[in-house]
Amino acid sequence: MKLYHGSNQIIANPKLLKPSHPMDFGHGFYTTANYSQAIAFAKKVVMWRGGVAAVSIYELDKIPKDFKITIFKKPDKNWLEFVVNNRLGKVFESGSQIIIGPVANDDVYRIVEGYESGDYTESEALKRLKIKKLFDQYVFKTQEAIDLLKFAGDKHVR
Repeated sequence: MKLYHGSNQIIANPKLLKPSHPMDFGHGFYTTANYSQAIAFAKKVVMWRGGVAAVSIYELDKIPKDFKITIFKKPDKNWLEFVVNNRLGKVFESGSQIIIGPVANDDVYRIVEGYESGDYTESEALKRLKIKKLFDQYVFKTQEAIDLLKFAGDKHVR
């Protein structure tokens, strides 16, 4: 499987770094199977930090059977609670080495913020999320998990 990481630099040897801000699935190395999503994120990173938009490409061949993986198939109640807690900076770790699920892009995040602030009830937020086209994210939570990724190249994007 091909996975992509959008940034302002090429990352041939990903490492588990301390995050600069709370993220959807907490601390980890974020990738996606959607190349367009990686490009969009790379451009955002360049706006925030400068540099040149780039997408690093990885191959993920096999995940060991003993790895703990959490999969959110859709933005349901569990996903919403997990994302909100992580985005609020609460320590809300699942113990998983890899987490896979929908990404809360800017449009989706407005709904999540509305839920956090109490503007939307849980059911209203979930109803609004159901009509959104959500892309995936694969988050590697440990260095052992990150080491499963094999660098397969890169592309600078405009």
